[in-house]
Amino acid sequence: MATDQQEDVKLHIAMFPWLAFGHIIPYLELARLLARKGHRISFISTPRNIDRLPKLPPNLSPLINLVKLPLPHEENLPNDAEATADLPREKVPILKKAYDNLQNPMAEFLEASQPDWLLYDFVAYWLPDVSRNVGVRNAFFSIFTASSLGFIGIEFPDYRKKPEDFLVSPKWVPFPSNVAYRKFEILRVFDSVTGTDDDVSVCYRIVQSLRGCDAVAVRSCWELENEWLVLLEDLLKKPVLPVGQLPPTPFLSGQETDTWRSIKGWFDEKPKNSVVYVAFGSEAEPSQDELNEIALGLELSGLPFFWVLRANKTGSVQLPTGFEDRTGGRGLVWGSWAPQLKILGHDSVGVFLTHSGWSSVVEALQFARPLVLLSFSNDQGLNVRLLEEKMIGYSVPRDENDGSFTRNAVAESVRMVMVGEEGRVYRERVKEMSKLFGDREIQEKYVDEFLGRLKTHGIETCKEAN
Repeated sequence: MATDQQEDVKLHIAMFPWLAFGHIIPYLELARLLARKGHRISFISTPRNIDRLPKLPPNLSPLINLVKLPLPHEENLPNDAEATADLPREKVPILKKAYDNLQNPMAEFLEASQPDWLLYDFVAYWLPDVSRNVGVRNAFFSIFTASSLGFIGIEFPDYRKKPEDFLVSPKWVPFPSNVAYRKFEILRVFDSVTGTDDDVSVCYRIVQSLRGCDAVAVRSCWELENEWLVLLEDLLKKPVLPVGQLPPTPFLSGQETDTWRSIKGWFDEKPKNSVVYVAFGSEAEPSQDELNEIALGLELSGLPFFWVLRANKTGSVQLPTGFEDRTGGRGLVWGSWAPQLKILGHDSVGVFLTHSGWSSVVEALQFARPLVLLSFSNDQGLNVRLLEEKMIGYSVPRDENDGSFTRNAVAESVRMVMVGEEGRVYRERVKEMSKLFGDREIQEKYVDEFLGRLKTHGIETCKEAN
């Protein structure tokens, strides 16, 4: 009887992701899954970001209310910059300041709408107090993996003061783990991780988000990160609830379908498992030297390739002279948005050369696409270590200090993972992972269990879920 009553409960859940599409899209995917089960969602972001969201399926539109909160003015922030993709990396702290100034609008919205739960992102470390003051329960929903979350922020002040301190597993991790930054990776994000006079550190934001929430939701699953999930709950003394990997639900509008139709013809002409698909997300920006080595490595590999290469934030992309002419018979550089999920689902894709953003990893693994890893910033290096540790992906060899790599390393990596004998372990391992990442029933079960905890306002230990 209690279970039947619980099934009948429909929740109103507010969701407030950070202003980065690598965060917004997983939040939206969870919103879709919750709405499919009849729950009402208030999905909150700034006007321009709301307008850029993928179109919602018609059957879910009535249940997902897209709430636009104007971004407060901040000096030196361009008027049309409402997401990290709109800015060079050095200006992201200004966007965070503007985001932090949404405290009052968020308080007003929560007080007026009184949702049953608020799911918020790590940047909004101030939201637990805001929501508690208006009587709304909250959960920190981390789009970072459990291992990245456990590595980046558990205590503050953090004992790690130098870049070298981030090259090994933190002292609170009791089991052997390779999840840590390499030197070139931490040097690229050190100011963000540890903070500056102008920006609150990532570590502080995460620690405060973890301390202040009623529960922690993590984009993860027991099968992949059991020990990290258990550790987080042991350290935090509050529920840590995996929501699954959130493989995206395919839904294309008419215009997107036309784009896919034109791309699909190119892939249809290629043999099965023969194409190197190359994409580095919406924010990773290879330097000119890195871009040259990637291009010339693809050329050297002799393999067919499809490279999604959009203009960077300065508007310039310079490929090596004659590259497209020399590779035009077997490779294609695509200069605008491409439907990645459709591409990865095509039988001709044999390897995915990726920046290791977790959303891209999830999309690839559900289709058993072998991964060649080339991180650029943020938590990508930590994702690489987890994937390497699990033998799910192979990392392009790089200089430990500056992160440089050669065209030969790119060529040898993609060839080895696609067709080499040494790459067999990666090809077989992703087939095993596809049974987890691509199984909708398994992923649905995680969402159901998460909803069950929200419905009962459960705050007891969740170890029995394992």
